[in-house]
Amino acid sequence: MKAIVITTPGGPEVLQLQEVQDPQPKDNEVLIRVHATALNSADTVQRKGFYPIPQGASPYPGLECSGTIVCVGINVSKWKIGDQVCALLAGGGYAEKVAVPEGQVLPVPPGISLKDAASFTEVACTVWSTIFMTSRLSKGETLLVHGGSSGIGTFAIQIAKYQGSKVFVTAGSEEKLAFCKSIGADVGINYKTEDFVARVKEETGGQGVDVILDCMGASYYQRNLASLNFDGRLFIIGFQGGVSTEVDLRALFGKRLTVQGIADFGSYPFVY
Repeated sequence: MKAIVITTPGGPEVLQLQEVQDPQPKDNEVLIRVHATALNSADTVQRKGFYPIPQGASPYPGLECSGTIVCVGINVSKWKIGDQVCALLAGGGYAEKVAVPEGQVLPVPPGISLKDAASFTEVACTVWSTIFMTSRLSKGETLLVHGGSSGIGTFAIQIAKYQGSKVFVTAGSEEKLAFCKSIGADVGINYKTEDFVARVKEETGGQGVDVILDCMGASYYQRNLASLNFDGRLFIIGFQGGVSTEVDLRALFGKRLTVQGIADFGSYPFVY
């Protein structure tokens, strides 16, 4: 089969289409003939040499795909040859075929094309596992999403509203904020012109939000803590604002806050 190979850490020019060996599915895996894949920030970080490949994962980039199952392992019970699916991967989506544990395979949602389904699993599993499974966002609570117009952000807005939460978002332009509001965001904050801490406090009567989904990391850390309500939960999924910062632990103790980080999906499977 053909696959996109990272020949050496670097820019886009290090990516080459090469002939490689077909993956061999294990007993609990399915083999998918890839119809489409999607680009995630982790793919560019891996290309630069900064994203460690999970043990046993494919060396090729690509964290999600859609396609048709062409082979199933002897212990697979949920899927059969010919099923059209999308999948969350530890790697290998930039190839003609990829082997995936059956628990990381999802049916293509009704009304979604096979091509569009390739961009579904990473955002869906990230949002569901961080905001709901781990941070336990509940009906009537408040959520702040940084980067509201991103793929993660737009999915988080819609599913949080569906679950009955009030949603705050930050974005860098009025156009992006308008789009976020059009899909359900209640409060839009332009981080270039507004202090999101002050705006959150104003909109919540000084209390703060219950859950924050953060892609910035260090640069927002202390301000995120200041934006949380008592028993608030901060979930960090990215480091666009750096990885190192000084922490005032009194903020955590005083409001019983919880700070969490995401693991790559190669090290803990999201089981469908």
